[in-house]
Parts: sequence; structure tokens; C-alpha cells
Amino acid sequence: MGAPIPAEPPSRPAATETMRRPDIVRVALLAIVAYCLFIGLTAAVIPHVFYDDFPFLEHWVERLPPYNEHLVFDVGGLYLGFAVVLGLAAWRPRRDLVIAACAGFLTMAVPHLAFHATHLSGFGTGGAIAELGALASLLIPPVLAIWASAAAEPGP
Repeated sequence: MGAPIPAEPPSRPAATETMRRPDIVRVALLAIVAYCLFIGLTAAVIPHVFYDDFPFLEHWVERLPPYNEHLVFDVGGLYLGFAVVLGLAAWRPRRDLVIAACAGFLTMAVPHLAFHATHLSGFGTGGAIAELGALASLLIPPVLAIWASAAAEPGP
């Protein structure tokens, strides 16, 4: 039936020592954590304000009616969950955890961007560009973290 699984994995060097750029990994992950905490806390604590006013200058969310407190509250919880997982990956950066956390975030962020790209009625040109630019910019930190978590080149 196969070889038994050892009780403890073989020892290996600390994960951050073998990463290409652990400092970039942490900064990129913490940038996403800050975003997720901002969205998550706003949507979970004051869902109607999130719907009516987000992002507090352009009022993008209210352009996609109707308001549903349960849905907005759940979105807040989703973002808070991402903040926890991404925060753990920043605190203890291991390549597998960084990839899993970033892949999970990207799995949500790419369709989110695609939805908004196809639902721009009610937006002026400037608002549409700002919204899509803001959502597209959220794809940069997780991709950067995945790249920076790759194995470091062997030294001389």
C-alpha cells in the first residue's frame, strides 16, 4: 500500500532564507491585508455605508443595485477571512502558504474585476477608468508575492 508517511518532515532551511525576496513577499502580502481589512471591516460593521458610499468618493457599489445587507455583510466576512490567511502568510512566509493565500485571493479578484469590466453602465469615463484601474491594481501584490517567494538563486 505504499511507504508509511514519516511522523516529521525532513528538516530544511528556514523558508524565508530560501526565498528570492522575503521582504517583498511580506510587503506585498501586508498591502493586500490592509486592503482586505479596510473592505472587510467597512462591509461587515457598517454594510449600508459600504453600499451607499464606497469607495467614499465615487459611490461605486450603489451603482449595482439592489442593496442586500446579508450579501454585503458576507462580503465583509470574506475579505476579513482573506486578511487572516494573507496575514498568516506574511507573518510566517513559506512558499506553499504564500502561493495558497495569493491564489485564493486571485481566484476572487480576477472574476471580480471581470464582473466590473462588464457592468460599467452608470459610470462616466473617468469613474470607469478609476474603478477598473483600482481593481486591476489589486492583482499586482499577489503576483509579486508569488514571484518573490520563489527559491533564491544559489550563492557563489
